[in-house]
Amino acid sequence: AEKICQRKALIFVREKNKSMSSATASSKSTAFIYPKAVQVWLMIGVFMVFMQVVIGGVTRLTGSGLSITKWEIVTGTLPPLNAAQWQEEFVEYQATPQYQKINDGMSMSEFKFIYFWEYFHRLWARSMGFVFLIRFLFFYFKGWIDRPLLRRLGLVVLLAALAASFGWIMVASGLVNRPWVNAYKLTLHLSIALAVYSTLFWTLLTTFTSYPQVIHKVLLKKWGLWIAILLGVQIVLGGIMSGMKAGLFYPSWPQLNGEWIPSVVLQGSEWNSLNFIHYDRGPFMSALVQLMHRSLAYILTIIVLWYFYKGMTSESKGPFRRALPLLPVMIFIQVLLGIFTLLGSKGTIPVGLGVFHQAGALLLLSIVL
Repeated sequence: AEKICQRKALIFVREKNKSMSSATASSKSTAFIYPKAVQVWLMIGVFMVFMQVVIGGVTRLTGSGLSITKWEIVTGTLPPLNAAQWQEEFVEYQATPQYQKINDGMSMSEFKFIYFWEYFHRLWARSMGFVFLIRFLFFYFKGWIDRPLLRRLGLVVLLAALAASFGWIMVASGLVNRPWVNAYKLTLHLSIALAVYSTLFWTLLTTFTSYPQVIHKVLLKKWGLWIAILLGVQIVLGGIMSGMKAGLFYPSWPQLNGEWIPSVVLQGSEWNSLNFIHYDRGPFMSALVQLMHRSLAYILTIIVLWYFYKGMTSESKGPFRRALPLLPVMIFIQVLLGIFTLLGSKGTIPVGLGVFHQAGALLLLSIVL
């Protein structure tokens, strides 16, 4: 009887192992494989969001963001088509504080230039929605989008809608009393755009066949995450700095107009809520934000170099090891772009360098991700 019980127990264990292995094999065989067309579609989406952020940078640096005073989602698709329509748009712009306080006397051709960049920025956003929606419906009804991908894409859509909404809130902040957009609202708009880009880029990565685990050190995993967090903070500081035009106050390097720490930052009386809210009434916030942006750049560079050394001396392999050298190379390029942009910010911020600096931040973020 004891032998029979042992035999039955052995048979039960064998059958259980067989069923578990067959279930595992079944789950592996039914793992969702995304068609190449879906991956190409997401690549196009990532590129379009990248370009939207870059175009937004040009729009901001050329002072074009307030040239269109209305937010018309459908009717705003078409630009002015004749002289009367152009004159109507120009008259509406002439009623804004930006025209009256900064651009008084602007010619029609100058107005058309700034109008083009704001219009192009909005048109590109509309194009992204069109490209995304048509292909999404096609792939969805084809059964090429599974539930995990659907959830990620849903998050991208929500973030994109939020970015568009805050884009108008940002523009509206410069149409009453002040001649430019609020730096904090601009930074929030940029931050949401970066969240859209990061989420969509990460979603794209999930559609490829995953590589085997190649980072075996907890230290590298943890500090990879910290680099991503610090880089996010650094980009936000860069957005605030750009919105406040802080580079115009201290267009020098390595010191800030001959000081390592601006004296205005060390004055206790300057640390008050009014200086933070009304940042454009004095040099305090420009000095503070630029000091923080520079300091974090140095810290990030040191951490990245240390991370690169740790990664190359570890037993890591595969795509992680092959791509690791991109990290220090890109951060050096980004630092140099930041320095040259600062040195060129005498009177006006150089548009080309400023845009490349912003694009470099996106490329660095992509590498870190």
